[in-house]
Amino acid sequence: MELAHSLLLNEDALAQITEAKRPVFIFEWLRFLDKVLVAANKTDVKEKQKKLVEQLTGLISSSPGPPTRKLLAKNLAALYSIGDTFTVFQTLDKCNDIIRNKDDTAAYLPTKLAAVACVGAFYEKMGRMLGSAFPETVNNLLKSLKSAESQGRSEILMSLQKVLNGLGGAAASCHRDIYKNARSLLTDRSMAVRCAVAKCLLELQNEAVFMWTAELENIATLCFKALENSNYGVRVAVSKLLGTVMATALMPKQATEAVVNDTSGENKSGAADIAASQHVMVCALQELGSLVQSLNATASPLIQEASIGLLETVTSVLLHPSMAARLAAAWCLRCVAVALPFQLAPFLDRCAERLNNLKTSPEAVSGYSFAMAALLGGVHQCPLGIPHAKGKMVVSIAEDLLRTAAQNSRLSLQRTQAGWLLLGALMTLGPSVVRYHLPKMLLLWRNVFPRSLKELEAEKARGDSFTWQVTLEGRAGALCAMRSFVAHCPELLTEDVIRKLMTPIECAMTMMSHIPSVIKAHGAHLKASAAMVRLRLYDILALLPPKTYEGSFNALLRELVAEFTLTDNSANTTTSLLRSLCHYDDSVLLGSWLQETDHKSIEDQVLQPNSASGSGALEHDPSSIYLRIPVGEAVPGPLPLGVSVIDASVALFGVVFPHVSFKHRLQMLDHFAECVKQAKGVRQQAVQLNIFTAVLSALKGLAENKSTLGPEEVRKSALTLVMGALDNPNPILRCAAGEALGRMAQVVGEATFIARMAQYSFDKLKSARDVVSRTGHSLALGCLHRYVGGIGSGQHLKTSVSILLALAQDGTSSEVQTWSLHSLALIVDSSGPMYRGYVEPTLSLVLTLLLTVPPSHTEVHQCLGRCLGAIITTVGPELQGNGATISTIRSSCLVGCAITQDHSDSLVQAAAISCLQQLHMFAPRHVNLSSLVPSLCVHLCSSHLLLRRAAVACLRQLAQREAAEVCEYAMSLAKNAGDKESSGANVSPFAPGVSSRSDVHCRHQGVNITETGLEGLLFGMLDRETDRKLCSDIHDTLGHMLSSLAVEKLSHWLMLCKDVLAASSDMSTATPLSSGKDEEFEKKDEMDDDTMFTTLGEEDKSKPFVAPRWATRVFAADCLCRIINLCENADQAHFDLAMARSAKLRNPTNDLLVLHLSDLIRMAFMAATDHSNQLRMAGLQALEDIIKKFASVPEPEFPGHVILEQYQANVGAALRPAFSQDTPSDIIAKACQVCSTWIGSGVVSDLNDLRRVHNLLVSSLDKVQAGKGSSSQLYRESATTMEKLAVLKAWAEVYVVAMNIKKEAESKPKRAIKTTDDDDDYSTVDELPPDSLITLVQPELPTLSRLWLAALKDYALLTLPAEFASQLPPDGGAFYTPETIDTARLHYRNSWAPILHAVALWLNSTGFTCSESAEAAAIAGLQKRSTPINLNQASGATPSAKSLPEINKDRMHLILGVSIQFLCSPRPEEPVEHVTACLQALHTLLDSPYARIHIAEDQLIGVELLSVLHRLLLTWNPPSVQLLVTGVVQQIVRAAQDYLQEKRNTLNEDDMEKESCPVLGEGGDSGGLIPGKSLVFATMELLMFILVRHMPHLSTKMSDSPSHVATKTRLSEESARLVAATVTILSDLPSLCSPAGCMTVLPTILFLIARILKDTAMKSADNQVPPPVSAALQGIKSIVTLSMAKTEDTQKQWTALIRSTLACILEYSQPEDSMPMPDEVSMLTAIALFLWSAGSEIIGVQSLQNGCMNRFKNALNSCDPWVQAKCYQLLLSVFQHSNRALSTPYIHSLAPIVVEKLKAVEKNRPASNTELLAVQEGIKVLETLVALGEEHNRVQLLALLVPTLISYLLDENSFASASTASKDLHEFALQNLMHIGPLYPHAFKTVMGAAPELKVRLETAVRASQASKAKAAARQPAPAVHSAPTIKLKTSFF
Repeated sequence: MELAHSLLLNEDALAQITEAKRPVFIFEWLRFLDKVLVAANKTDVKEKQKKLVEQLTGLISSSPGPPTRKLLAKNLAALYSIGDTFTVFQTLDKCNDIIRNKDDTAAYLPTKLAAVACVGAFYEKMGRMLGSAFPETVNNLLKSLKSAESQGRSEILMSLQKVLNGLGGAAASCHRDIYKNARSLLTDRSMAVRCAVAKCLLELQNEAVFMWTAELENIATLCFKALENSNYGVRVAVSKLLGTVMATALMPKQATEAVVNDTSGENKSGAADIAASQHVMVCALQELGSLVQSLNATASPLIQEASIGLLETVTSVLLHPSMAARLAAAWCLRCVAVALPFQLAPFLDRCAERLNNLKTSPEAVSGYSFAMAALLGGVHQCPLGIPHAKGKMVVSIAEDLLRTAAQNSRLSLQRTQAGWLLLGALMTLGPSVVRYHLPKMLLLWRNVFPRSLKELEAEKARGDSFTWQVTLEGRAGALCAMRSFVAHCPELLTEDVIRKLMTPIECAMTMMSHIPSVIKAHGAHLKASAAMVRLRLYDILALLPPKTYEGSFNALLRELVAEFTLTDNSANTTTSLLRSLCHYDDSVLLGSWLQETDHKSIEDQVLQPNSASGSGALEHDPSSIYLRIPVGEAVPGPLPLGVSVIDASVALFGVVFPHVSFKHRLQMLDHFAECVKQAKGVRQQAVQLNIFTAVLSALKGLAENKSTLGPEEVRKSALTLVMGALDNPNPILRCAAGEALGRMAQVVGEATFIARMAQYSFDKLKSARDVVSRTGHSLALGCLHRYVGGIGSGQHLKTSVSILLALAQDGTSSEVQTWSLHSLALIVDSSGPMYRGYVEPTLSLVLTLLLTVPPSHTEVHQCLGRCLGAIITTVGPELQGNGATISTIRSSCLVGCAITQDHSDSLVQAAAISCLQQLHMFAPRHVNLSSLVPSLCVHLCSSHLLLRRAAVACLRQLAQREAAEVCEYAMSLAKNAGDKESSGANVSPFAPGVSSRSDVHCRHQGVNITETGLEGLLFGMLDRETDRKLCSDIHDTLGHMLSSLAVEKLSHWLMLCKDVLAASSDMSTATPLSSGKDEEFEKKDEMDDDTMFTTLGEEDKSKPFVAPRWATRVFAADCLCRIINLCENADQAHFDLAMARSAKLRNPTNDLLVLHLSDLIRMAFMAATDHSNQLRMAGLQALEDIIKKFASVPEPEFPGHVILEQYQANVGAALRPAFSQDTPSDIIAKACQVCSTWIGSGVVSDLNDLRRVHNLLVSSLDKVQAGKGSSSQLYRESATTMEKLAVLKAWAEVYVVAMNIKKEAESKPKRAIKTTDDDDDYSTVDELPPDSLITLVQPELPTLSRLWLAALKDYALLTLPAEFASQLPPDGGAFYTPETIDTARLHYRNSWAPILHAVALWLNSTGFTCSESAEAAAIAGLQKRSTPINLNQASGATPSAKSLPEINKDRMHLILGVSIQFLCSPRPEEPVEHVTACLQALHTLLDSPYARIHIAEDQLIGVELLSVLHRLLLTWNPPSVQLLVTGVVQQIVRAAQDYLQEKRNTLNEDDMEKESCPVLGEGGDSGGLIPGKSLVFATMELLMFILVRHMPHLSTKMSDSPSHVATKTRLSEESARLVAATVTILSDLPSLCSPAGCMTVLPTILFLIARILKDTAMKSADNQVPPPVSAALQGIKSIVTLSMAKTEDTQKQWTALIRSTLACILEYSQPEDSMPMPDEVSMLTAIALFLWSAGSEIIGVQSLQNGCMNRFKNALNSCDPWVQAKCYQLLLSVFQHSNRALSTPYIHSLAPIVVEKLKAVEKNRPASNTELLAVQEGIKVLETLVALGEEHNRVQLLALLVPTLISYLLDENSFASASTASKDLHEFALQNLMHIGPLYPHAFKTVMGAAPELKVRLETAVRASQASKAKAAARQPAPAVHSAPTIKLKTSFF
């Protein structure tokens, strides 16, 4: 292929390749040329032009295929327009000669067509330059048009269109000729020709005035003829032609008014007029409904505007004589109510009232009941629902209607229908409402049907035709209501209820057999009512489990089969279900079943031979007015009754068939064959279609039930039926038969059976020559593979493929090609990798066909595209490879994609896009985005839905990987468009010239991209598109782009969101922020694509600006929140103004979010104050996000302030409207959330400023206190629950923040008066007074605390498991009603946690001491206002009946109950804030003495709480949660400690006299701890879990497991804190045990502490002590000093424990090779703790003593002065030990070393403070020894100390030059000497006398010291005794 990439055709290379590959080579060269000519150097082109022209014209006569001729013509024209034009006429003549040639053979045709294409291209490109030659050319083309075959006709017409386009007005002389010749072809038998004519005439009408004047009538007539028997493409092209001509004709006349004026004027009479007006009315009402629903809440001004009177007008139609109009009006009302949910309840009331007042009018009964049913059906689309009482109202109205139906025969029918319709609609409200009415409903249902067979028989004899009609309608209505019940309330379908339902249902089944005799007796007009009963019966049975009606299968199946085989039905009605049961992809075989289009609703009515689809209308089944609409439908369109019954029977047949015996299956299948045989002609087709649909439905049922078809005879019968239809002339039946065959293979699943089926088709295909059997059997092969997959049908693969490849080459029948290629694609798809061996031959066939099949055979091209896609998927990731074969495959795929991309049919283009998408997935480097992306952007404006879908789906995938490139290439399109437009030269294919207004969607109208880029275009599309899949893909694409690009291109994306949000429909309000850019943008209207190119300027002025729709704006607001989150994860500078400003200065392109804060606030404000409720929600959410993220960002210019402060007014203004009277509850709830976030964020420091927002919460609180049922109810009661709980939650959050501020303020030391002028102290200027925020909450606390407790009590009751339902209060709680329990639960679930935290804080601060008498007063105050809230008193009890302790006990149980219940198993989707709030609440609660006693008194509560916390840790592992848990555990343990201590103290006082005292503490006498009852055990279990999670090697299980890798890394800071906390709690546990219990737990605790000490005590550079180490040391101290452990019984055990622990620590403190250095200081400290506190147990144990001494010696000899200093400190404590037996050995062993060390200092003076410290500490030890020594040894001791000190003194000379540390040492020594002298005068003198040289040194030093007294005074150190070390251990242990 590379050889083809040269400017001139490489003729040598061409000659060397095989004949078959030449067309591909030539095509590839032309593709290369097409790209290169535009970019090439003009002189290069001119040099080679002669040769090029020669090569290209030579190709014309080489029979090029369609894609090749198109490219050839394009290149020739381009060559002339770039190079010289000398020979252009010569070439033109050559082409004309070819066209004139009389050769009509098929072989010469491609050459002719190529010449025609070249002529068109020349004129299109060069236009008037060729003006002189055009009359001859046109005549020539028109002449050959007469004799041409269909391909030639369409090619000539396309050329003529190009000639007209290129010449414009200059071709006027030929216009009439062209028109005359072309118009007759509008009804050509070839669809491609019709399309071409329509396009040619469309081009002509731009200049030919006669077309929209004199010829207008004729054109209209022709167009209508052209639409007959047309396909979708023709319909689109012809409608465009007719529409454009009509519009052009009307432009000057403004004749529109005349048409529209007279439809709704005066009330016309006469039945015909009513029928006509009814259609208009139905249409208008449905459109109005859809319009209002799409406007949503933004429609409210329209609805409420009195002058429009919209509602009155619509309601008046409810009394229209026509049922269709009444239903349409009801539907319209439903749409209004769904758009404006606050209207729903008032509408229902109004309709109910009018229904009551007009009970005697049949129209009113019917119309208003329709309206009420429609409104009830809309409730599920309104999240806030309707008040529960409305259900009761509907039931009573319905009952009344049914009761009075018999009273008045004029109304009986309407009342019966209306009553049941309302009950059916009621069921859609779901179980929470229906539950209350179910007993009544069951009774009503039972009474409609006769009770027994006897009654049934008796009934037949009675009644006349009218009573029978009413009876049947009543029964149909009852069954319909039942069906609605089963469908909408599955939760209520207990066995018992099903049993009660089955009574009437079985009766209805029996009744079915009696109906024919009734109809015979009373007339055929009852048939419709009888059919309705059957329809309802089938519908409900299909929803019930077949087991429930097994007994009636026989009778039922007889009915069903008779129904769809049309046994008693003379009409040839067919089911509409076949389409849904066939495979979606097969629609390509049934050309007329085109997939979705934008014109689906119209297309459905045009198409569907003998089918009812498209004829749906509400009046066919009024019950559909309350059902949910199928996805994608605008208005429900139930099909005519005849079709619906057959559909229902087919569906039910599929449900029942899998449960029927094999014998019956066989009978039915044989019966089907018989029915088909009996019927003839059209009827046979209908019967067959129905039977096939039923069989497919049954096979699908079998597959879903995983059951088999049955034994051999059943299979045989089924197979005969199916195989017979594979040769049926009707393609729909063939398709169904193929599908059935595949499904049969699936359910039988046996290789031999599959082989038999395959073989049958193989034989058929080898012998058959007719189109029908070749298509049917080739599809059969495809379906077999589709359903059995590659593995199941592997052995037939080779045969299938070879047969299908042969059939695909059958050029005589495009139908055979289509079906065989379609099957081939199915096989490639289902075989997967097994197909790899057939890829090359398949691919080369696909390419050959793409290059030769005429483009008019679009179905063949679509299937080729499908095959190509399937092949790409099969080769898959291999496509990235570089091998020769793979490269060939890849380039073939790319050529295939290029050909399909360039096809004129949209579906083929869509297939090309999905192929490229697959290629991009597997081999992204080889897909050229620079050409793909712009072409996708062009397709975004296509008029074909499927093409737009494909383009967006592809963009979605590209944007996921390469968003930046995609946006860049899309922008290049805008740039090119800009250049071309400004240059004005009409050269590019993008600029269709002056006349472009005619064709908005012309192929290259891709210049829809403005400076907002592809993103802007996609936002614009969101406004226009209604297709769900498309919109969701656009959302995803924008989401991917946003994720990758928003942070880098922040301004651009914020601008996009702002433009969408700011474009409110009232443009005057939205003043642009940064003028200039905005205004410019608002002028450019991205919505209408035809103004893009117009050179007729007046048009864009006349088009008003259309604001984006609310849904698009909600999406923009969501994008805003996503951008904020993306920035948060990207860089902190986005939220730091100072950093952002400096970054901006460094590099102006730096774009940071904080710089756009004003825009963010403004966008959130605009959204939050909009008409649309969804947008208000999104805006409030954005506002909350902004507050949370920016609350703490400081304002650099005003220290102590934050940047959000300046936006107080905006925030207040955004929140205020949300608290107005008519705001829906969900918005108020969200607004409360934002209020509490704002107040709690600490942004505003001035209380007066806070009051604005605070007052909003105060006013809401008043509403909460109003109690239940006081406000006028518009929504479900649970909406009020949501609102009230949101208010309480907001107050709770504010209170929690206020208490935290207060606590912080109290814990801070009171500030000293400022002495320094540090910047840091700035913040005191505005600091809030310590009780600032609390002063706002304090006044409301009495009320709040009561409401909070009530809400918690409700929540506690609502979380009870279902089996305690009987305990719930019958009339609901403080904030919920019993009917709305299910929805209320959700609201409680969202708000309980902050309320719990607040209650705990309140109880802790005041609550436990405040009785309810104060609250009673508050309640009394409330009662004046309104009905009180039902608080926790039983009725009749007075509020003050309980004593304070009882009340407190209840509160404790409530809080602990709620917490334990929640912590037991928080759902994984629960926000972590709930978990933390709950844990904080427990922690706070246990701060209060009352709660501590409560939890300690009943130990089981503590144990339960601990085990729940342990469970919580299993599922929640954020460290924050673990830390909170350890906090709560510590509180529980401390509470138990205090309680036990109290008991011990009282015991000690009592039992002083008694001998035996009871043993207190866990473990008693035996020392056993019982799991589940022991607090200590539960605590240890939980702590062990935390420890092992952070230090896995502590557990042998973990460290022995093969997956465990022994690594020793330092713990993270969080882990260290956690481990420290657990160690602290562990060391508290022994104090909870009895002495025996201590002995049980201590081994574990000491082992853990020692191990943790070993693992965490590692040497660090800064000598910091990590938290776990200090906790462990503290723990050792508290355990070793336990007094109660040492009783006589445990003494031995205790001693052994202490000794082994010390031994462990000694062992651990030895350095190991592989491990980091242990921290000697911590280890020595631990050893010293043992020596100091547990001396008695250790004395005399030689090995321990030696070990300890070794450790000290090592430390003394350490080279680290810090270790030495610490060692001296610890030795000091050991030497001073009161027990001389302990200290003496240490003094003897270690004192000499100390003396040695200190003497050595003279030679090696300290150089740093740490070294100095070591010396000082050492001297302190010596001084202590001197003090400890006896009098007679003192001289010897001083003889060691004094000379050492004197040796530290410096003479004057060296003093001056000495280092600071050295000088300090001198001073220190001198001070000490001065201090020792007076202490021991006698001994001192003795020592000094013995050594005169010492005396001299000392005296010199003293003199020098006195001399420098003046200086010394300034620098006098404190006396030596107090000289403290400059570095202290974190915790002092002594």
